[in-house]
Amino acid sequence: MKRLLIKNGQLVTMNRKRDVFRGDLLIEGNRISSIAPEIKAENCEVIDATGLVLIPGLIQTHIHLTQTLLRGQADDLELLDWLKKRVWPLEGAHTAESNYISAKLGIGELIRGGTTSIIDMETVHHTDAAFEALQETGYRAISGKCMMDYGNSVPASLMEETQESIAESVKLLKKWHGAANGRIEYAFAPRFVVSCTDQLLKRVKELSTEYGVKVHTHASENRGEIELVQKDRGMRNINYLHKLGLTGENLVLAHCIWLDDEEMNILADTGTHIAHCPSSNMKLASGIAKIPELLEMGAQVSLAADGAPCNNNMDMFREMRHAALIQKARLLSPTTMPAATVFEMATLGGAKAMGKENDLGSLEVGKLADMVLVNLGVPHNAPWEAGDIVSQLVYSATSADVHTTIIDGYVVMKNRKLTTIDEDAVLKDANRVIKEQIIKAGVIK
Repeated sequence: MKRLLIKNGQLVTMNRKRDVFRGDLLIEGNRISSIAPEIKAENCEVIDATGLVLIPGLIQTHIHLTQTLLRGQADDLELLDWLKKRVWPLEGAHTAESNYISAKLGIGELIRGGTTSIIDMETVHHTDAAFEALQETGYRAISGKCMMDYGNSVPASLMEETQESIAESVKLLKKWHGAANGRIEYAFAPRFVVSCTDQLLKRVKELSTEYGVKVHTHASENRGEIELVQKDRGMRNINYLHKLGLTGENLVLAHCIWLDDEEMNILADTGTHIAHCPSSNMKLASGIAKIPELLEMGAQVSLAADGAPCNNNMDMFREMRHAALIQKARLLSPTTMPAATVFEMATLGGAKAMGKENDLGSLEVGKLADMVLVNLGVPHNAPWEAGDIVSQLVYSATSADVHTTIIDGYVVMKNRKLTTIDEDAVLKDANRVIKEQIIKAGVIK
């Protein structure tokens, strides 16, 4: 059995006591087997973590790997124009090769930024290619094919027939759910109410219950979206999803910005998971979600960057900082959204959204070995040894400070060098295929 010993790191455990101490951590196979001030073990690979901080792997609960290739192609537009004029045509122009490259490019960025798990929404076609990239790179993800069977503005390249969309989703589920020793899981991913029929959403509810998998979609991101849903379905977004029986612990909703009091109560009472994407929401001028109020109500909230064309990066350290700062400015309260709350959303909150709170989100014996070494010993973080490490991680650290990333017990980046991805090759391929894709999509900025 593979054994990896991390020596002399500053451990931010996120256990029940939120212990922070200098010590060692032993990984055997893909799980943590021991944590102590000092561990003596033989026949181990050893990582000297002196001067480094060891944290649980960060978890992002709303990502579009399929869009990584589209970075910089849809800037300075509001959501519905962003979708109709740029993103949907470009997604529809994906080939299996371009979607594979897009996924690898995104996974490399996420690993370099200390994110070890994601909930991902792919595009309508070529989802197998993204799963292949996840499998090859050693990454942990819940992912699913985007489902779109409705809407006048959906391009022909993405529009599906309802039964074909469902059949393809189930086929992918049967092939990939539980793959790579459970590292890869499937989720049904209807894009949002605006582009999905009642029939599709009702069937998704039935199938998610039958197979015991998550449903991942967007909701209440933009006022124009709210108006469309109200006009088309006769009620507000969350009320409609609740009526269909979709709300609950298996539902992960991205954004949830424009909620009324009734909808907020529904989300809190049902345990529905909210993926808060502050940078994307600011860039698209969608608004600022009422996260402190939702947390006060007991709602389940986690963090994510969303896709590269609306952010334009997938840096969880920026998301943590933005999640804290925008609420302080909105409510004129410096004590709102303290660093500890935000860091919990990025670790334990993400684990709960994935349904993996017993396996991820903290450094504890028996949990899966997903963790990150961060170097705070650089000028923009110093001095850190006498301060609050969690505050340093949220307010001053950056993705460039991530030194080593471990997923499922394997070192996927060591000393800033990716070990499961040929970075130079992916960058070269990305620059080649995006040019082809823009021409194929026929989009003009």
